[in-house]
Amino acid sequence: YIKHLSRKGNMKNILEKYKSVLMYLFFGVCTTVINIAVYWLFYTFLSLPNVISTILSWVISVLFAYITNKLWVFESRSFNKQVLSHEIPTFFGARLLSGLIDLGIMFVFVDIMFFPAMVVKIISNVFVVIFNYIASKLVIFK
Repeated sequence: YIKHLSRKGNMKNILEKYKSVLMYLFFGVCTTVINIAVYWLFYTFLSLPNVISTILSWVISVLFAYITNKLWVFESRSFNKQVLSHEIPTFFGARLLSGLIDLGIMFVFVDIMFFPAMVVKIISNVFVVIFNYIASKLVIFK
């Protein structure tokens, strides 16, 4: 029984230690799913051009990401002007950079090289998620 309690305590310590990473992964997956689903909706279902679909999926997923990252991943609960004046430009600026990376990948591999759009979108999101975590952890919500 004592070993069970100590394992339970260790698990709690591990979860607490890696909480921001686990929450980022969870909401990162949610954001990625939103990004890919919205892209699919616009590109495949509504037949909008690749670049337009990529931009629209970026806008919607970044709004979702900001709210979830602020409140649950990095637990930034303040909404005062000083905090928001740092978080909003840095968050959206970093996301703009990763959005341009996504847009570049999508344009080159879908519009120029004619790779399958949904496959490229998924691969592109792997690079975007890694970049966004590093930017969020080191700059935005430090």
